[in-house]
Parts: sequence; structure tokens; C-alpha cells
Amino acid sequence: MDIGTAILIIGFAALVAAFLLLVIGLVYSELMNSDIPRGVANRGKLHMVHGLFVGIAIVGRILHRLSICHQISFIRWFVACFLTRLNPVPAGLRVKNLKFSEVPVRVYEPTTVCDGLRRGLVYFHGGGWVLDNLDSVDEVCRHIAKESDTTVVSVSYRLAPEHRYPAQLDDCETATCHFLSVAEAEFSVDSRRVAVGGDSTGANLAAALCQRLARREIGHLPFPCAQVLIYPALQMADFNLPSYQQNHAVPILFRTRMAFYFLQYLNGDMSVCQDVLEGIHVPNELKPSYEEWLSPSNLPPEFLARGYDKHPTPEYDGVVYHAIKAGLEHEVSPLLADNAVIQKTPPTFILTCEYDILRDDGILYRKRLLDLGKDVTWRHVTGGFHGMINFFNQGWLKFPSAVEVVDSVVDYMKTL
Repeated sequence: MDIGTAILIIGFAALVAAFLLLVIGLVYSELMNSDIPRGVANRGKLHMVHGLFVGIAIVGRILHRLSICHQISFIRWFVACFLTRLNPVPAGLRVKNLKFSEVPVRVYEPTTVCDGLRRGLVYFHGGGWVLDNLDSVDEVCRHIAKESDTTVVSVSYRLAPEHRYPAQLDDCETATCHFLSVAEAEFSVDSRRVAVGGDSTGANLAAALCQRLARREIGHLPFPCAQVLIYPALQMADFNLPSYQQNHAVPILFRTRMAFYFLQYLNGDMSVCQDVLEGIHVPNELKPSYEEWLSPSNLPPEFLARGYDKHPTPEYDGVVYHAIKAGLEHEVSPLLADNAVIQKTPPTFILTCEYDILRDDGILYRKRLLDLGKDVTWRHVTGGFHGMINFFNQGWLKFPSAVEVVDSVVDYMKTL
């Protein structure tokens, strides 16, 4: 080996070492900003998983700044290649990749003998309208389909930042209406027993879709028989609710990250992120209604026990409002819809987690539904955190509490 080659090798090794030290330092810094309460189930594993995701995000950020690839593209690639496990299809289940009116879907059909028509579930994955795909919830949909004897349709809607609102909701509507129109003829499913559901921002899409269909009152198709909302994101008016304060730094969803996802969904204007977190985007004329619906006094007392400071009323900024105006409409913030719209929604299953910034969104939506005399089934996971469902049956990444979440959905589906 000549001297020049040796120098190149040493230089490359030094560059790699410097890069690794930079990543390790940044990961450590981010981990110091996290706060995992003692009540969280499997705290040690969550620390480890959080560190892994932080490392992926940091490497993606570095590659983005070097103009090698977009940070989000790198995260999608890494998770798909290294953190998502697709197992062989189990006996008793048939899985098919199809397109419903050009929207990609994956259909899970039980193969056991059924007397009459089956029930159905159209499922929308989470991921902040930015991440995840059909594979991310494959194990979840398999389990629900097989254990509840339900035909499940998982929808691959378009993602931000490539596609902004309302593309995601439009795709969910298209796929759902297509399935409702062919459910009996092509899948032996009773179209009057088809629910819609999802996790996190997928639950947002499910709730928004039910409200959209209710407003349009499309008579030629059955209305969804239920909405299944797993730790749903339901409003972007108030990022200072008790659950946002108590769990602002609990992985895997931080308070600032939720605002980031909402803005990516809408238009990608991150310049107003801090303004939205402070609440200066809410017009004065809307504040009375929002304060009534979002008041911490609507929460059961036990959810205030870990502390809550009343956020001072911020001064309204019209420029910020017009930048995110669509985010306060019911198709992005279903919790903020008028009573007349919510009154038309179907029976609801809501699951919340104690250590989740979105906990109060689900509980407050339950309160609005109950106040209007609607049928609500609520399940609360006391040791749960946001995103648990993504780790269901994922090898070394799995969390036992994720089984509790998915099985609660199975139990509810059996009642439809």
C-alpha cells in the first residue's frame, strides 16, 4: 500500500469517526430533553427505541443539509428496510394488494366459514400524515381481521410533504366509498356493518371522514356503522391542554413534533410553528366555543393530578391564522366541529393513553359525543404511550401494552 492510499484510508476513517461522534453527541443531547415518567410501561425499552428514532432523524437531518436526500425520505427508507417486519401470512387469512378507484389498499379476508355476510373495517394508518404505510400496520390489520372475523381494508393514502391536505382525506373517502359500493358483491361483507378507524393521525382521518360524509349525506351508500379512534389527534387549536403539558417530552411524540405534523399536513409553513404552539392563531370570535369544548374542567379530575398550569390567553395574530386557517376547520380538527355535525356521527370507540400528548383530545371528544347523546366506548391504557400500536408483533421492538391496545379493538369489532 502506498502512502497516498494509506492517507486516504486514514482520512476516510477519521471522517466516519467524526460523523459517528457527531451523531452520538446529538442523540445524547436529544435524549436528555426527553422525560419518561415511572408509570410508563417498559420504560427502559422505550428509552432505547426513542434513542434509535432520534438517531435516524439526526442522520436524516445531516443528509438533508448535505443535499443528499430529504430527511423524511431517509426516515421512511430506514424504517421500511430495518424496523418493519413482514411475516408469512398465517393460516385462516387471505391478504391481497388491490386498488380501489386508483387508491392502493391491502385487503385482509378471513378464510373461515361465515354464516351470512361479514363485518368490515376500513383502516387508516398513522404517522403524522407524513410517515408510515401499509406495512407499518400490517400485523395490526392481520390480527384484527383474524381474531374478530372481520374483513379489513388498509388504505395507502398519499403523504405530505409531497401531497398536502386534503389529498389524504380525499384518498380515504375514495377508498371507503369504493369499498362500501362493492362490499357485498366482491367481498361478502355487509355494507351496513362497515366501520372506519385508525391510529393517531389515521384516527383523525377516520373522524374527519365520518363528519364529511355526515355533512354530504350521500344517500346511495350506507354510512359507516362506527368509528374506531386509537389515540386520535383531533384539534390544532390548543397545544397547552393538560396532556400536552404533562407529556410534552414523552416519546415517541413530543409536543413540538405534533405541531410540525399539523403544519406539514396543511402547507409546510414551519415559520409559524412556535406561534401555533403559543395559540396566537385562534381568532377572538372562536375562542368562547373552543374554551367551552377544550376546557380542562371537562376532563375527569384524575387527569389533572400530574399537574397543569392554566395557559394565559395569547394575543391573536391574524397573519398566523390565515397561514393555518384550514387547520381549525372540522376536516382537520374534528373536535372543533359544530354540534349539528357531531350529532350525525356513528357510534364511537376511543382509546387513549395516559402518557400521550393526545390523551385529552380523545377524552374531550368523548365528552362532546356523550353530551349529544351519542354511543361511546372508551378504553384508557394507564401505562400507555403514543405510538404503541406500531410495535405490535415487531420482534424485539414489541411492547406488551400494544397487545392490550389491539385486542381492545378486536373486542369492540366483535360487537358490531
